[in-house]
Amino acid sequence: MVSLVQVASSLPMFLFAIPAGALADIVDRRRFLIGAESYITVVCTLFAVMVWLHLITPGTLLLFTFLVEAGSAATSPGWQSVVPDLVPHEDLGPALAMNSVGVNISRAIGPALGGVITTSFGIAAPFWVNAASNLGSIGALVWWRAPTVRTSQLPAERFASAIRTGIRHARFNSHLHATTIRAVGFFLFASCYWALLPLVARSQLHGGAPLYGMLLGAIGLSAIAGAFALPWLKQQLGPNKVVAAGSLATAASMVLFGLARNAPTALLACVIAGSSWIAVLANLNVSAQLALPEWVKGRGLAIYVTVFFGAMTLGSIVWGQVASVGGLPLAHFSAAAGAALAVLLTWRWRLQTGSGPDLTPSMAWPTPVVNESIEGDSGPVLVMVEYMIDPKDREAFLDAAASLSHERGRDGAFAWGVFDDVALPGRMVETFYVESWFEHLRQHERVTKADQVIEKKIHALLTTAARTTHLLSSQRH
Repeated sequence: MVSLVQVASSLPMFLFAIPAGALADIVDRRRFLIGAESYITVVCTLFAVMVWLHLITPGTLLLFTFLVEAGSAATSPGWQSVVPDLVPHEDLGPALAMNSVGVNISRAIGPALGGVITTSFGIAAPFWVNAASNLGSIGALVWWRAPTVRTSQLPAERFASAIRTGIRHARFNSHLHATTIRAVGFFLFASCYWALLPLVARSQLHGGAPLYGMLLGAIGLSAIAGAFALPWLKQQLGPNKVVAAGSLATAASMVLFGLARNAPTALLACVIAGSSWIAVLANLNVSAQLALPEWVKGRGLAIYVTVFFGAMTLGSIVWGQVASVGGLPLAHFSAAAGAALAVLLTWRWRLQTGSGPDLTPSMAWPTPVVNESIEGDSGPVLVMVEYMIDPKDREAFLDAAASLSHERGRDGAFAWGVFDDVALPGRMVETFYVESWFEHLRQHERVTKADQVIEKKIHALLTTAARTTHLLSSQRH
């Protein structure tokens, strides 16, 4: 049951983050966040009423934890995607670290404050404070105005299509792919001490809520200290080595948790775990941010968050079961071994490689020529691009075209292919499908300056200019 509290906290992110990310990209983010934060306030108020009336059971505790975290899942992609609107690009890393500092200040102060309020005013009081404090977030959003950005003349994407496009983008985004693999390698094992910390306090250290609050506070305070050391560490080691070192230090902390039979040992483990957590988390967050162009930032970050909390949820279930069968030390030692092994297995996937490419829109594609009006939902659309090359350049062309296939997929295309003309050597034909006419027009707005570099490599091999043809499906559904 204790481990299931962590599951109830993590599972909503896994279930709802991607739909929420799609909404964050296709509606006004500020208004969406205001609505979602209002939902959280209502649920927290109902939770406080239930506690006040002494109606909370283990089952209702898990239910309300799930409902509150469902609201957090709805807001998480939106909150993360507005960070670049608040600071210059070069300050993104420190801004994300400062955001994590805020979270960890809450983690450090919250348990102690909750204990003081409970002792002074009763068990329901901190839940009332929690509900009321969320009004601060709503007030900040009402006051804040996002900077004006270039807006598309096209209608907003449809919800289901936006989800499919976001998932397709993530599939072909190698920078985001590397980040999510490194995230799984860390969070799957680091979830162990988060899920089992209450049991360590109670069963191994024979303490109660005050000791548990002290351990949480130690994690939070060490995370704050670690955040201030991050710029220096990143400059000295780079993001990949910082994440590897943080993962190995987390493994060491879990060995200490398994060995802990007194408070000092457990506090040392918490200090190591907290500083390591912030080092890994901040670098992974920056890596995910840098991998994404603006049009898909909410969905891309939602996919990263889904992987993050999916790994946390799965890990909490697994380590809770291992602890039930073999005891707390076995669970911690096994997770430590897995975390250390994951560093070796995931090392080849590099972080923050998305900082180099220019992901701003190039607007280089010309508007398609049509002889009559086309309904935006018509489709699918088959796009054919004909290239004439010197036959001796065929291998160089195919190498460049392999990168082109990822570009098309990231921008919304599917079923990509490149073909040789058997009757005319040197004539190559690229084909790809797009769901609808509007979706193809959105492709024109999504092509980045980094994508344009890839296209220029191909055009340098051509003997004549490329010719593009658009074909609209005539099948009736």
